[in-house]
Amino acid sequence: MRRIIAVIVGMIASSSFAQSSFRTYGFLTLREIYVKAQPSWSTGGWGRFDVGAGNADAHKTVNVDVLQLGVDWTPTTWLLLHTDGLARREQSGTVGRRVGIVQAYGEVHTEKFRVRGGLFWFPTSLENVDPLWNSRYTISNSALNSWIGQEVRPIAADVQFSPNFYFTIGATAFRGNDTMGSELAARGWTIGNRLTVYDEVIASVPDTTRPIGPEVDNRIGDSGRIRVQIPERALLQFTHIDNRAKLLLRAAPETPWRTKFDVVGAQLGTTGPTTVAAEWAYGSTQLGFPGGSFTMDFDTVYVLLSQKRGPSRWTARVERFTTNDHRRKTNDINRERGSALTLSYLRDSSKSLRTGIEYVHAKGDRLAAPDPHTSGSTITLELRYRF
Repeated sequence: MRRIIAVIVGMIASSSFAQSSFRTYGFLTLREIYVKAQPSWSTGGWGRFDVGAGNADAHKTVNVDVLQLGVDWTPTTWLLLHTDGLARREQSGTVGRRVGIVQAYGEVHTEKFRVRGGLFWFPTSLENVDPLWNSRYTISNSALNSWIGQEVRPIAADVQFSPNFYFTIGATAFRGNDTMGSELAARGWTIGNRLTVYDEVIASVPDTTRPIGPEVDNRIGDSGRIRVQIPERALLQFTHIDNRAKLLLRAAPETPWRTKFDVVGAQLGTTGPTTVAAEWAYGSTQLGFPGGSFTMDFDTVYVLLSQKRGPSRWTARVERFTTNDHRRKTNDINRERGSALTLSYLRDSSKSLRTGIEYVHAKGDRLAAPDPHTSGSTITLELRYRF
């Protein structure tokens, strides 16, 4: 990574700054959330949402505010330097940072090639396609992209080749995601939009974890992807991710988990008023301990249908999610079978202002929890200002 930074700095120093540009942008989002669910995973509980109430039958209204800021500097036409971060006000008791960096990378690009180095998202999500990894369809992300937002963001070098409009391949070598999978194994799938910032320690039953931070085992993970698309009509993509973590015996929050998974995504109506999108992820995560190891399999799939008419967008999303012991034990306390329904209405009141309302109902039991009934629901009112 130091070599990548040195190369980028050298290119900046030798380039012409005649076409240099500097841009700042972001969002201020205010949310009022009515939740009926167990205490949230974010506070060390077993609830499936970013916020929670006292128990499975209780309800509560919670205010969450998030400020996101992005900065793009283009010293020349073929070079981009980007960083973005956030500041937030969350439910009392949430474990983690209130301010931090989400991405920071440099990118060199031509018409067909793109080379990127730094901290950034894997380009997998078909939901979170708006600036600063926001969804244009719903307020809450699917279970898949909620997990990615919490645990999957490497420090990486990425190469992408697009010989034409129809085909793209890419490969990534990365570090700093050695504990990826610990959250999923500890408390199962969740639904929300909380993004983990760099070097943040977050709740993970019964301890904590640092999913996005410094290297733990000095091993390099890898990822590869293929995308085929018909411009303005449809796309199909496949991504494989493997952090290749070494199963070291380390105390929380630096416990390595060997996590590898595949994501298959498809979309119809990429630019039209009607969009159908789906993503399916399946894989495993493995933990080492004295005398052996534990492996958990997981998978999840969602399908969303979105209709844009004038300033209004209606979206419905259905999904299911599972986890289970790889050995298929009859008394598997890690076994989880769940589903969720999301109904969302968003309206662009002006170029800068968006309002929205969303209902989410998630069903599922987690046998490891003191109260296995981890189902719940939320109703969210949102006001978002874009600048």
